[in-house]
Amino acid sequence: MSELLTFFQGRQQQMVELLKTLVSYETPTLGKAHVDAMGAFMEQQFRDLGADSIERIAQETVGDLLLAKWNPDAPGKPILFLIHIDTVWPLGTLAERPTRIESDGRLFGPGAIDMKGGITVVLESLRGLKDRGEMPNRPIWVLMTTDEEVGSVYSNPTIKSVSPQAGLVLVMEPATIEESLKTMRKGIATYRMEIEGLPSHAGNAPEKGINAIIEFANQAVIVNRMNDLKNGRSVSVTMVEGGSATNVIPAKVVAHIDTRAISVEQYEETYEMMMGLEPVVPGAKLKVERINGHTPMERNATMIRQYAQCKAIGEAHGLTISEAMSGGGSDGNTVAGLGIPVLDGLGPQGDGLHALHEHVVLASLPRRCTLIAAMLKEWDFSK
Repeated sequence: MSELLTFFQGRQQQMVELLKTLVSYETPTLGKAHVDAMGAFMEQQFRDLGADSIERIAQETVGDLLLAKWNPDAPGKPILFLIHIDTVWPLGTLAERPTRIESDGRLFGPGAIDMKGGITVVLESLRGLKDRGEMPNRPIWVLMTTDEEVGSVYSNPTIKSVSPQAGLVLVMEPATIEESLKTMRKGIATYRMEIEGLPSHAGNAPEKGINAIIEFANQAVIVNRMNDLKNGRSVSVTMVEGGSATNVIPAKVVAHIDTRAISVEQYEETYEMMMGLEPVVPGAKLKVERINGHTPMERNATMIRQYAQCKAIGEAHGLTISEAMSGGGSDGNTVAGLGIPVLDGLGPQGDGLHALHEHVVLASLPRRCTLIAAMLKEWDFSK
């Protein structure tokens, strides 16, 4: 066992206390005042850890963003951490499901794994290096965002302006349940389909109507045929609303379609297929638009190279490092789409993202802190 791992294992209880404190802040994305309260706590943490500068990036709708920097004038490009402090859980969830620690060493609580566990790893890795007098002479940045759970709608411009300045971006989303990094994420795009028909009385003159639901039924079958699950593409109708009364030929349907793709080529191919849809029922009108999207985080040559170095550093400190794919997206998709080296899933081991059994495996916290601290000290951009 490496000395660095032993050191962080000796600080596990300190990590647990910090994680409990972070979970005690309820931070639903659109609860700006509550998110900003945790933002103020984070700002003080950065100050206590000796950040050379902390920039507050004000937001009107969501919590303010923070960009903290250590050694900004040191040589080389920064290693940038991406963290988010918002959660999917509404106010009052903590009262219903208070933080608890099970006898098997799992901490349960809303937001614990997504991603307050990852935040704990960042703060405690930096604290450990600081206390050991081993902070490396390289630029280290932390960008804290507040709207990842709604697709980083507000923080996306900041992510896209800050990330290209970094030599490596570490996304502190949770590891998998097996504690693997995520070196591939599917691309995600949501489409809105609007169908316009013509209303008519269903009893007196059904032949005079244009049935929007029948048109949608045809489109649903066509869309479903786009699925290619074996090769990584899924196309799923997820929401449908239509009709106005039980005795009226429906004049309008609005549907939402979730699509996932494993490669940029497949992602764009799906877009072309969706935008190429044409009406089937005579007289029906069809409009399709992509309302949001994340390009895939591909396991390309750059990703393979970054992961190989991460694995070598981790194994040199007695850690088992593995990789996996995720069907969900993160800010890592955005960074990868800019062509910037990125690694994702560097948070702790756990399970239950957005679910009632959300938890962190506490023994994984020292392991992840060891990996992050070692990467900060040993990462070589020339490899």
